[in-house]
Amino acid sequence: MRRLALVLVIIGALNWGLIGLLNFDLVATLFGGSTSFISRTVYALVGLAGIYAITLLFNYRDDRDRI
Repeated sequence: MRRLALVLVIIGALNWGLIGLLNFDLVATLFGGSTSFISRTVYALVGLAGIYAITLLFNYRDDRDRI
């Protein structure tokens, strides 16, 4: 689960980087526009992965405190 969340967060970060630097939305281009069902699903999954990644930050902190 952690690895999948990390992959989705990386995809989201790369997509936002492309939008910011080149005004190019890769997800929308690949899946038929930003309003298509598949694109919206990818955006939602990336968002959920970002929320899940917040828990990884706190888990990492707890792991370091145990050492």
